[in-house]
Amino acid sequence: MLFSSIVFLFTFLPVILILYYLVPRRLKNALLLLCSLVFYAWGEPVYIFLMIFSIIFNYISGLDIARNLKNRRAARGSLIFNLIVNLGILGFFKYEGFLLDSLNRVLPVDIPYRELALPIGISFYTFQILSYIIDVYRQNVKAQKNFMDFALYVTMFPQLIAGPIVRYSDIEKQLHSRQESFRKFGDGAMFFIRGLAKKVLLANTIGMVFTEVTSLDPGKMSVLSAWLGCAAYTFQIYFDFSGYSDMAIGLGKMFGFEFLKNFDYPYISRSITEFWRRWHISLSTWFKEYLYIPLGGNRVSTAKHIRNLLVVWFLTGLWHGAAWNFVAWGLYYGILLIMEKYFLGRFLEKLPGLLRHIYSLLLVMIGWVFFFSPGLGNAFGYLKVMFGAGAHGFIDREGLYLFFTNAILWVVLILGSTPLVHRTYERLLERKGQGRMAVGCILYGMMFLLCVAYLVTETYNPFLYFRF
Repeated sequence: MLFSSIVFLFTFLPVILILYYLVPRRLKNALLLLCSLVFYAWGEPVYIFLMIFSIIFNYISGLDIARNLKNRRAARGSLIFNLIVNLGILGFFKYEGFLLDSLNRVLPVDIPYRELALPIGISFYTFQILSYIIDVYRQNVKAQKNFMDFALYVTMFPQLIAGPIVRYSDIEKQLHSRQESFRKFGDGAMFFIRGLAKKVLLANTIGMVFTEVTSLDPGKMSVLSAWLGCAAYTFQIYFDFSGYSDMAIGLGKMFGFEFLKNFDYPYISRSITEFWRRWHISLSTWFKEYLYIPLGGNRVSTAKHIRNLLVVWFLTGLWHGAAWNFVAWGLYYGILLIMEKYFLGRFLEKLPGLLRHIYSLLLVMIGWVFFFSPGLGNAFGYLKVMFGAGAHGFIDREGLYLFFTNAILWVVLILGSTPLVHRTYERLLERKGQGRMAVGCILYGMMFLLCVAYLVTETYNPFLYFRF
């Protein structure tokens, strides 16, 4: 079930909200857990059993590690067993086909396998579970003894299938003591509508431009068309994923939870290092806390630090997808970050801000080519066209048509990628004084109605990060 669907907006969510605010506090977590399981089973009825197994196994595992904390050897053994099981499940469903395909290509064998559908959100909820298990082992948090609360942490539907990755330590107290209020509910509704508008009105619309460009024969694609396709995807994935994160944060607020923000206007960055402080913050934080720092971080020799960065970014790419183009995407960023750390950063600091911004955005767009391409060869082929090799001219009629017919949309997307729109909105409300609530309700009400009108009339409504 998609947040941006008529069923969710006018059936599932209203029913849950009504029931949630009617039941006694002692039943609120049980209700949210039940609704979250229904939400997940709506799209993946078979994999609900995998979800239930993960909940039971990790609940018991957390208690076992906590019980053995005084015997570090036993606790470490329990932790290692847990990591093997959780990563084994993730690896089996997500990477089995990729691994066997790779072996079949390099070895004189043909190992048959059955391609399985990827459980939605498995990368996200596996990392959430691992953060809990590792923090229990580190004694950063206490093991959750209440099975209902632990199950809710794993399955909470606002961020279950596409993040943000919520660490247990961030909502441990909220699971049993949180405060709902009209103000928080209103803030949540605004977050949700803003995210819905990002997703439906911006990501979906520009996504159709990207689809149109990538459906062209590469030999008949101009340089302009290739760059417009890349720019379209650059905006689509940002507004799609940040829109989902805003909706998740908004839904959390409606139920009394506070989730940390996942995006902070990444396209205004002036370096790749800054970009990754602003993009998918929960994932970057997870890899930093549970992999980069345990490997030694930057408090090691230069050679080991480079190794640590390459390991982290190799796994970051692999986390996003079981294909070599995702691995290349991760290593691409790892190499760029190493370059900025050891010599490029000093040079960038001397450049004007505009040039640094262009540098960052250009490299990010090149990176998205590896991300959206179906294979590594396709990515290099697309990049060749972007830089003129094998392109059907520099400018063609198709490219000009896509540029001028979407001119207003391009401007809206550029402005929406910066803090300017939100700041302008805040200043408008400040001037309205006591009428700010009425103005806000009118503006957000109009956005919501536009989104509903789009959903009723259009069929193009994917969520890009569901496949990760």
